[in-house]
Amino acid sequence: MDPKSVHTPFFDAASPDIRERLVAIQSEVIKRIPDAIACVSYRMPAFRLSRVFFYFAAFKAHIGIYPPVREPQALIKLLEPFRGPKGNLSFPHHQALPLDLIGQMAEALVKRH
Repeated sequence: MDPKSVHTPFFDAASPDIRERLVAIQSEVIKRIPDAIACVSYRMPAFRLSRVFFYFAAFKAHIGIYPPVREPQALIKLLEPFRGPKGNLSFPHHQALPLDLIGQMAEALVKRH
C-alpha cells in the first residue's frame, strides 16, 4: 500500500505549506523505517510495525509528534527545546523542521516498541 494513500485525506485538509511539512515528516519516517506501515490511529496519521509507534498531526500553530521518547538520554537532550510538559514534541510552523532529529526520534520509538 502506498503510505500517501492513507494520509492523503488528513494532508488534504491542511494548507499547502503545512501539507509540505507533514509530507516531509512522513518521508523521513519512511526513509528511516521502510517497513513501517502508514495508518490512522486516534484520528491522526501514524506508522506501525507490530503496533503503532509514531503519531503526528498538524495543529494551528505547530505539528505535534507522539508518543514521548524515553531513551536514549542523548536524544532526549537534543529534543528538549521541542518537548512539552508530558514529553510530547511540538514543532512550531514558523520554524524549520529538524527532519534528521525527527528521524532519530522515529528510530528510537520503533526500537522501544
